[in-house]
Amino acid sequence: MLIDTHCHLDFKDFDDDRQAVLKRSWNSGVGVIINVASSMEGTARSVQIAGENDFVYASVGIHPHEADRVSDNDIKLFGEFLNKPKVVAIGEIGLDYYKNISSKENQQRLFIRLLEIAKNAGLPLIIHNRDAHIDTIDTLKNIIGSQVDGVMHCFSGDEKFLKICLDMGFFISFTCNITYKNAGSLREIIKLVPMDRLLIETDAPFLAPQAFRGKRNEPAYVKYVAEEISRIKSLSFEEIAGITTKNAGRLFKINI
Repeated sequence: MLIDTHCHLDFKDFDDDRQAVLKRSWNSGVGVIINVASSMEGTARSVQIAGENDFVYASVGIHPHEADRVSDNDIKLFGEFLNKPKVVAIGEIGLDYYKNISSKENQQRLFIRLLEIAKNAGLPLIIHNRDAHIDTIDTLKNIIGSQVDGVMHCFSGDEKFLKICLDMGFFISFTCNITYKNAGSLREIIKLVPMDRLLIETDAPFLAPQAFRGKRNEPAYVKYVAEEISRIKSLSFEEIAGITTKNAGRLFKINI
C-alpha cells in the first residue's frame, strides 16, 4: 500500500473526473490520500471530499499565496475547521519567497496567526517553504518551539537545511520532481534522509513525474516517487511502500 501524503483533489483541475482519479488511485495501490487545503474554500471542499470517500483525509490550511487577501473571517473559520471529521493535519501553511504572490510581510503575519491557533490543536503541521528557509524555521521556533510535529512538504533545501529540519523532528517529504533529469541534488539529499522520517507525495495536480511531464499529476503517480526512492536507497519497492506508509500513519495518526 502507498499513501499520497499531499495532493489537491479539491482544485478545479479535477472537477471533470474526480471520481475516476480516485478510482485509478485506489486501483494503483494508493490506500490513503491526504487532501491538503490551501484556502478556506479549499478546506471546505477538502473536508467534503474526505467525507464522501473512505480512504481520503483532509487538512486545514491557508497557503502563503493567499496572505494579501485573507480575511478575519478566514482566520475564524480556520480554527473552527480543526475539529471537523477526518481532519488529520494543519496545512499547508508557511512562506513562499520564490513567487512572492503575496508580500513577505503579509505572509509572515498570516503564518504567525495560523501557528498561534495551531499550537494547541494537537494536529501535525504541513509546512510549505520555498526560498524562505531562515524565516520559516525562526517563525516555527518562536511560536511552536524547537520540536515540531509535522512534515516539510516537497523538500527543496540543502544538506544544512535538512539537518535543521531533522533536528526539529520533521518528517521530510518528496514528490514526483525527484524523477526529473535535473533533480540530481534532490536525489543526493534523499540519500541523507533517515528511513523513519521519509514521506512521499504527489502535490497533484502539480509536478507530474518525468514520464508525464507537462500533464496533470494525480495521486496514482505517487508510485513513481516510491520507485525512484527505491532505486536511490537500494531497497525494494515493497520496502519503500511499507516504510513510508507506516511513517505517514504515525505522523497523521491514521490506523493502517
